Formats: sequence, structure tokens, C-alpha cells
Amino acid sequence: MKTIDKIYINGEFVTPQGQEYSDIISPTTNEKLGRVRLGNTEDTQNAINAAKNAFKTFSKTTTAERTQYLQNIKTAIEKRKTEFIDVMIEEYGGTFQFATISYDYMLKGFDSAINLLNTYDFTKKMGESEVQMTPLGVVGIIIPWNSSNGFICSKLSTAIVAGCTTVIKPSEMSAQQTQLITECLHEAELPNGVFNIVNGLGEVVGSEISRNPDIAKISFTGSTNVGKIIAKEAINSMKRVTLELGGKSPNIILDDVNLSEAIPLAIIAAYMNNGQACIAGTRLLVPESKLEEVKLLVKEIVFKTIVGDPKKTTTAVGPMVSTKQYDRVQDYIQTGINEGAEILIGGLGKPEGLEKGNFVKPTVFINVNNQMRIAREEIFGPVLSIITYKTEEEAIEIANDTTYGLQAYVSSSNKERAYKVASQINAGRVQINGIGHDPMAPFGGFKQSGIGREFGVLGLEAYLEPRALIQ
Repeated sequence: MKTIDKIYINGEFVTPQGQEYSDIISPTTNEKLGRVRLGNTEDTQNAINAAKNAFKTFSKTTTAERTQYLQNIKTAIEKRKTEFIDVMIEEYGGTFQFATISYDYMLKGFDSAINLLNTYDFTKKMGESEVQMTPLGVVGIIIPWNSSNGFICSKLSTAIVAGCTTVIKPSEMSAQQTQLITECLHEAELPNGVFNIVNGLGEVVGSEISRNPDIAKISFTGSTNVGKIIAKEAINSMKRVTLELGGKSPNIILDDVNLSEAIPLAIIAAYMNNGQACIAGTRLLVPESKLEEVKLLVKEIVFKTIVGDPKKTTTAVGPMVSTKQYDRVQDYIQTGINEGAEILIGGLGKPEGLEKGNFVKPTVFINVNNQMRIAREEIFGPVLSIITYKTEEEAIEIANDTTYGLQAYVSSSNKERAYKVASQINAGRVQINGIGHDPMAPFGGFKQSGIGREFGVLGLEAYLEPRALIQ
């Protein structure tokens, strides 16, 4: 059993002032893996002060210096590939497939950051004036448990490109993953105070980051409800915020599509990351005339979807991160039943032989209408709702009838038609005939899926403040 009893402030591993511990529990077996000592308000203030002091010099570093720091981090991470994959599987329950993809995305993110740094013009001509894009200051980074190190790397790399310093609050449920990335960041030899990491609770560490006047910006990924709390607190000191929040992504299957190709992709989109993904395509919109064919294909594919030990390379769906999350998903499945939706496959309870862990039967509902809670609320588990439509216009209307707008999916054999439909969906990203990630394209949500964008030029400029010199 492992005890993590250090946080990282001003270039050093230090013992937190906080005295509270949180247990680290395996989602696969519900056995205790270890415990983590949590930082408190004083620890957070110390981290903020370190970042504030470091900003004075780091904000003046050159493009070449920042490029080297990013390359150093990437090199340190490359040395420990197996550890990154293994710890995500053990602590979070991410499948080997997903953990491997996440690791690859992490590395590619540094390449994109370096490319952005070396192509972005920090001094622009606007009208008759010079406009200098200057780093904002200290950035508070608050992240969830469903892709912990991926979020740390993408947000931190953007801050480094901008010349900002950071205070990072990861989830206490990701302590082992955090320890590993912290060791890599330490090895990269960034100047003291450029990054500081404080394990702790949201209501303690997160709250101090949200209200402390020395934090200039918050970059948060998590639930819409918590995002609203952060935004309300941030406004008191006019902090800039980037909020990447929840989603209820529609996946529109158009009537001209090859279902044998589109439906397997739809199941992957719905169940990615064990269903614990804000971009999961959990509303499958299919033509009414194709429903029976869709039902047969979906049932066949989900039946063959392997649920179980996330270490196995063939496993497609692992456990929920915690018993609390398992219970939440079970409650939603029961809600769907109560609302009159019909279970096509899956349902309540754990798959046979997987009673020890937080495993959910991959579940598909039919006879769903878009006003049901299972079609409107983010479940964050492997639960898919199939909704039928009669016309293309109705499909677009149903897709947009949501409080969210993070990501959507469109499948069609006609690319021009797919683009036409995609261009009418109110979502920050629309995937056409596939599932991919472009680290140079903006990512973020419409409506209650967030404020602002991450990645690429738009993501970088959220860490910069324009200063116009007029003469």
C-alpha cells in the first residue's frame, strides 16, 4: 500500500500543512491501494505565492527557452510510458486501449504546443497600433479524474507557451497518476514556481484558487454545476475563466449511411473511456425507417463488447471510477425504466463474475424521447439512448434540443450532406464519419457545456491579454 504525503511547491516536494488523508481505492476490486495526504488553504496560498513570484521572470522568457522546457517535459514522459499506462489502469480503471491512446495524445500535445509557440505572433499590427499579446499571470488549473494527466499536460503546456505560471489542483482520486506526472515535471527542470501541484478537496484547494486575487485565470474541466460555482467566485476579482463542462452529445445517423460501419463507431463513441467522457455520443439519433436494422446491429455489437479487467488488451469497458459513480449510473438506468424507456440490452446490476468492482452492464435504451432525463442529463457511464426521427430537419432539431453543446457526431455516405448537417449543430466540435482529435483546433462548448476554448490559437489567446500601444 502506497502513501503519497508530498505536494509540489516552488520546485520542491514538500509535506502539506493539511493533516487530512484520503483513501485511494481500486475501481476494479474496491480494495485499498493507498492514501494521499491532502493540502489545505495555507498550502494553496503558498503555491499561489510561488507562482506569483515565478511569473515575474518566466513571463519574460524567450520562445527558445519555453520550447526547451516543453521538450524537456515530453522527454521525461517518454521515459515512463509503461508506468503512465499502468497507473491509469490501476487507479482509474481506464482500459489498456484507452490508457494507451491517452498517453499518445499526451505526447502529441507537446508537439502541437511547440508548433504553436513557434508560429504564433505575439506582436500584431491592428489599425495603426502595435498590439502585444501578454501573459495573463498565475493560472489556476482544476481538473477531474477521468483523464487526469492528459488535462494537466494540455493545460500546463498552453500556460508555458503563453508565459504563465500555474497552480494545479488535480482530483484527490488521481493521486498516484499525479505523483508520476509531478516526478516527470520535476525532472524537466522548469524554473521554480512555474508549476505547483496541490492535492486536495475542491471545497478547500479549489475554493482558494477560485477566490484568491493573485490568480488571474482559471482553467477548469469538470461538471457544469461546479463550473458555475467557480465562475461565480471568479467574478469577484474579475478572473478570466475557461470552463470545459458537461455534455450530452448527439450522434446523427443519416438515412444514406452504411449502418455496418456507422453503428460500431456509434458504440465506441458512446462507451469511450468506460462512458465516463464529456464528449461521449450518448444520444443516438436514427431514422425511424432504419430502427429495426439498427436494433439488431446494436444488440449484436454490444453483446460482443468485452467488459472486465481493464488490464486486458481486449477489454472495451472497464469499471466506473468509484462506488459513488457506479450508484449514480444505476440510478439513471432505473430512471430510464421508470420513464417508460425499454432496455434493448444491458440493464441494472453488475455483469456476472465482476461483482467486486464498479462494473456496469453496457446498456442501450430504445423507445426514448428527448424529454426523458436519460436523454437530457449527463449520466457519465456506458448508457446509450436511441431516439428516432422522421426527417433530417427533425434530427437537427432533436440534436440541438439540449442545454449542452460540447460535441456531436454526424454519419453520412455523402460528405457534402454531412457537412451541411454538421454546420447546423450547436456544438463546439462535430465529428464527421469518425472519431478524432485535432490539437490545433479549438475545443469547448456551446451553452452550458462551457465558456471559452482550449487548444490551438484560440486556446492560447485565452491565456493572453492584449495591450495596444497607440501613437
